[in-house]
Amino acid sequence: MIGAIRGWLLSIAAVTLFLTLVQLLTPEGTLRKIAGFTGGLLLLTALLRPLGQIDFGWLGLELSDYSEMIEEQTAELTRQEKETLAGRIAEQTAAYISDKADALGVRVRVRVETEEREGIPIPVSVELEGPWSAELSVWIEAELGIPAERQVWHEGKN
Repeated sequence: MIGAIRGWLLSIAAVTLFLTLVQLLTPEGTLRKIAGFTGGLLLLTALLRPLGQIDFGWLGLELSDYSEMIEEQTAELTRQEKETLAGRIAEQTAAYISDKADALGVRVRVRVETEEREGIPIPVSVELEGPWSAELSVWIEAELGIPAERQVWHEGKN
């Protein structure tokens, strides 16, 4: 390690000495400016040379591990998003049915089940606690597409 640092410092000193000599021997004008610029690039190269020799393998970056973690996180977030959306749709549909039931003068508690179809949660069944209402049942089928056989009524539990 000490030998490498010593060699690096010697190369910087040698380049600096060489550049000083070139600057002294170059006449004033454009040629001196070009020589100064070129010399600056040579000195910069000598200064940065050790960076090109660093082994970054010790960092242990395994991109495949990270991409696998990203895929898992993405799948989990997608699953949570779908669950949240399904819950929201079920909640909004239940509120919609409750509002219609109130308008018809029927007091019911509503629970809606959804199923995912083509990536979208769709209300597919409804469970109602309260007195059966033919008018509400027909409305649920016509408005929401939930047939009477997928409507479960629990009378007397209201």
